[in-house]
Amino acid sequence: MKTFVYESSIWLPRPLDEVFAFFSDASNLEVITPPWLSFSVVTPAPIEMRPGTLIDYRLRFRGFPLRWRSEITSWDPPHRFADAQVKGPYRQWIHEHTFVEKDGGTLAGDRVEYAVWGGALANALVVRRDVERIFDYRRQTLTAMFGSGDDS
Repeated sequence: MKTFVYESSIWLPRPLDEVFAFFSDASNLEVITPPWLSFSVVTPAPIEMRPGTLIDYRLRFRGFPLRWRSEITSWDPPHRFADAQVKGPYRQWIHEHTFVEKDGGTLAGDRVEYAVWGGALANALVVRRDVERIFDYRRQTLTAMFGSGDDS
């Protein structure tokens, strides 16, 4: 199975504990996911985050309803956590979230290792662009919520 890696990061002018608390609340995923995905968390809140926690979601992709289940595979507050798709649209989806104090704020990083049906061709034609669009939306939303640290 051919896997692909997507990485991104954003510096947020907020303390590490505040940024980690936001990301570790699964309901906030609805806030930072593009509206065109009609994404919702199905698992009732509050969700206790720890290794083994299962979280269910619903979304629509290109008009098709999908269900997604992820499992928290590692939990190291306030520095990192990871989740993996148990059931969903990808052949594999492993998402590591990292948080580092930097320059009076927090550098929030994402590393996703994923595999798709259709392999490299499907990734090149559709999937990679969609992943980039989702994370671009996430960065824009986080900047609007937390600020960019840019005083201009």
